[in-house]
Amino acid sequence: MQLIPVKDSATAKKFLQVPVELYTNDPNWIRPLDKDINEVFDEKINKAFRFGEVERWLLLNDEGKLIGRIAAFIYKKYKNKGDDVPVGGIGFFECINKQQAADLLLDNAKHWLIQKGMEAMDGPINFGERDKWWGLVTKGFEEPLYGMNYNPPYYAFLFENYGFKPFFHQVCFGLHPKAPLEKKIHDRHAVYDSNPEFSSKHIKKDQLEQFAYDFATVYNKAWAGHGGLKQMAKEQVLILFKKMKPVMDDKLIWFAYHNNEPIAMFVNIPDLNQWFKYLDGKFDLWHKLKFLWIKKFKPNKKFSGIVFGVVPEWQGKGVDAYIIGESAKVIQQPDVTYTQYEMQWIGDFNPKMINVAESLGETFRSRNLTTYRYLFDRTKEFKRHPMLP
Repeated sequence: MQLIPVKDSATAKKFLQVPVELYTNDPNWIRPLDKDINEVFDEKINKAFRFGEVERWLLLNDEGKLIGRIAAFIYKKYKNKGDDVPVGGIGFFECINKQQAADLLLDNAKHWLIQKGMEAMDGPINFGERDKWWGLVTKGFEEPLYGMNYNPPYYAFLFENYGFKPFFHQVCFGLHPKAPLEKKIHDRHAVYDSNPEFSSKHIKKDQLEQFAYDFATVYNKAWAGHGGLKQMAKEQVLILFKKMKPVMDDKLIWFAYHNNEPIAMFVNIPDLNQWFKYLDGKFDLWHKLKFLWIKKFKPNKKFSGIVFGVVPEWQGKGVDAYIIGESAKVIQQPDVTYTQYEMQWIGDFNPKMINVAESLGETFRSRNLTTYRYLFDRTKEFKRHPMLP
């Protein structure tokens, strides 16, 4: 076997090709857009390069066939609560079902991280934000949501046999959007529905500036200051909304208000993978036109949860049921095509959000991903991610 660094356009193309070689016969794999992977490693696009660096390698067998890949990175802003050593990351790991091959990839990444002063490595994680390419699938090996990792079951054995241990689990929840809401949801919803002080709206594409204010208000009250998350300005949210606009569905993004002040939000988008799976990873002009045709004539039956939040003073008071009930009035209409729903992952170290997800009706745990950690000092006590209060 031979390791080759990714240093030019030719090896970068081979980096994209590795999962194609491995997943050719896997009906559940959806090839990510090449541009989405390339952007992670583009210094002009990925802001993580301001605070870190990354290296990539390919693994070839003795016949020169691609059998694996890995990226290793350091990122000064990557720190989890309770960390007492500098931690690097590995990601975009792909490998044949052979421990010797996996060990070669992981050893190489480990040695590079040691040279950079790291004392542990987490993976598979993203070089940048946690909303994409984070965690190893350990349960629910179904079609991945857009931006979600996918891998066969044996990857967990490769990681654990090497010495990785679960640092935290990432729980995804599914929900049958057309199923009648549970009585408890109806009852809690009715309390607010009959009170004129409370109201709800779904987003309108011609009023994005107002809804950007509403999003920022709820986000900053519910999350800013927790786990290193910073305040979001309305202008930042507006930029995000404008990027989402081409694929945004007004009916899927909801806000709840008390005396016209935003107190909760329920943000969802169509699962883009249900369209992108027909593009074979490409997004040039021809494939963009194909995407627009598919989007117009092939209804998307699945949507995914991006953000669900209630401001602290209204948490635990049934506002979650109110906003779910309001959205159901529209989403459950016969002319709305969505029949599948899955939320993005929640860390198992966050029991409050797990409880919120489980209280939204007949939810079920749809899949599990795992963020693994490997301590370079094998005598050091391993500690899982601490629980949030």
